[in-house]
Amino acid sequence: MTAQLERPPAPAARFAPHDADAALGVLVVTHDNESHVDRLVESLRGEAGDVAMRVVVVDNDSSDGTLARTRAHPDVLTVPAPGNLGYAGGINLGLQHLDGVDAVLVLNADLVVEPGAVRALLRRLDRPQAGIVLPLLLDGDGTTSHSLRREPSVTRALGDAVLGRHLGDRPAWLSETVRDPACYTWPHPVDWGTGAAMLIRSDVVASVGSWDERFFLYSEETDYCRRARSAGWEVWFEPAARVRHEAGGSGRSPSLTALLQVNRVRYARKHCSWSAAAATLAVTAAASLARVRDPGHRSALEALLVPPRRESLPRARRARPPLPLAVPASDDVPAPDATAHASTAVRGAVIIPAHDEAAVIAHALAPIAGWAKAVGVEVVVVCNGCTDATADIARGFPGVRVLELAESSKPAALNAGDEAARAHPRMYVDADVRLEPAAVEATLRALSVGLWLAARPPAETDVTGASAAVRAYHRTRRGLASTGRALWGAGVYGLSEEGHARLGSFPTLLADDLWVDELFGPEEKVVVAAPPVRVAAPRTTRSLLAVLGRTYRGNAEIRALIGSTGRSSTRRTLIEVAGTMRSPGAVVDAVVYAALVTLARARRHGRSPRPWERDESTRA
Repeated sequence: MTAQLERPPAPAARFAPHDADAALGVLVVTHDNESHVDRLVESLRGEAGDVAMRVVVVDNDSSDGTLARTRAHPDVLTVPAPGNLGYAGGINLGLQHLDGVDAVLVLNADLVVEPGAVRALLRRLDRPQAGIVLPLLLDGDGTTSHSLRREPSVTRALGDAVLGRHLGDRPAWLSETVRDPACYTWPHPVDWGTGAAMLIRSDVVASVGSWDERFFLYSEETDYCRRARSAGWEVWFEPAARVRHEAGGSGRSPSLTALLQVNRVRYARKHCSWSAAAATLAVTAAASLARVRDPGHRSALEALLVPPRRESLPRARRARPPLPLAVPASDDVPAPDATAHASTAVRGAVIIPAHDEAAVIAHALAPIAGWAKAVGVEVVVVCNGCTDATADIARGFPGVRVLELAESSKPAALNAGDEAARAHPRMYVDADVRLEPAAVEATLRALSVGLWLAARPPAETDVTGASAAVRAYHRTRRGLASTGRALWGAGVYGLSEEGHARLGSFPTLLADDLWVDELFGPEEKVVVAAPPVRVAAPRTTRSLLAVLGRTYRGNAEIRALIGSTGRSSTRRTLIEVAGTMRSPGAVVDAVVYAALVTLARARRHGRSPRPWERDESTRA
């Protein structure tokens, strides 16, 4: 009788199809997580009844049954990575499959999301300044994990090195880890937190750009949160959202301990002064020396003091070329044949126009020339009107073809490079831009699969040594979503063969990248997931004004050519700038940005354009 009265269990909630609208995208990066991933997925199903979510799992070349477990969930999109790309690389790959959502929840695979956590995170995101929200992390036994962190500094590194977990209530300037129990009981802004679980607003994804894949594991979330804060967003802690971290999910081998210490120094070198980075290296090495009996710290000491030893630490490794599309997570759809795809070598050409670039051309060619020769990618340097040693320096790199034109003209150099190159797709790279081989490969492959006509890698602006006004301008610019999606402004872009056919030849215009950007709709171009290129910002305010004046003259040329007034674009930019003003400092930055733009627009008239115009302050 009792059995007759029992109700059948309610069916588990399903995730939204991947061609459907959803408020939330969930991105899980796995590596040998066969024993964890089912628990995480089931805990997410408990939240899917309240929030429409699409779930993407990126598998970093697992050697166990992780892929089989994720494919057992037909409403989960499984994306096999082309090797172990690391946490940052896995996130970048997964983000390519989460367009159109309002926010992305990034999760470790060894988590369990407690009931109501997702809704609590999304409620905190209702604050217009909040760009990233961190939940309360619990250990497997339910105790609070000290997951909140302060911005790294030399004194904090010293305090943690000397005191470790002792004297937990020491001053904030002596510890990176937040250990005060009261700080885990109320919602508040923080510097950053461990990256096991992070809710990221889609505007932050667009404006901050790709995760830095140089941080294979550890410090990647530190870097991402810092870049988000620099763009004017706040990072919030929300204790009402509880996520349990299962014990033993990640573990830490000696090599990972060493990588943790090395990445502390790598982070300082990226974001701090030379002296602060050197002090961080000294403190970190001393801390590992004091613990030299531990195998991990012994490895860390060797890697810190002998840079070639770092090559043996975990880093992104490709077991096969990247698959062009994600694998639909369904037992009815077989996985692509990775072996067949592996036989498809990367093809294409890199064209670099150069006018008197002896100071920077080696910097541009050194990372890619040897790789390009090995894999068969053409590299063509077109020296035009050069009076220095640019051509001789370029010829010193094996496999690089050098053309010399008497005329000093970037459009002429681009067209000459097109005539000389044989392969498609093609990338066009400014001579002062430093590209990693992985960025070239990712861009060329993206343009080879038939999905996009134009593409570029992400870009980061290096403001080292720049004036306060230049830094303020770029802090606001980083917060503009449109600059993160456009082809222009990065010093590099690429075209597929079909995209190149639409271009034809390069017209005699100042802004070739803006012209190319105008040729393609949003659905035809993409910023690929790859290590970012570093673009040097003008060092002085005067140089920045000169660059902006050239930009606006180029914009005016193109508007005249296509018959546009540019008013709608200006209105959109004003709205985006207003959206960056989330703190008093951001308001000051926005005012500086607006003043420089206004002054540059006013000064663009009455100047005779030169065949080549560029910023000389970064070439000194």
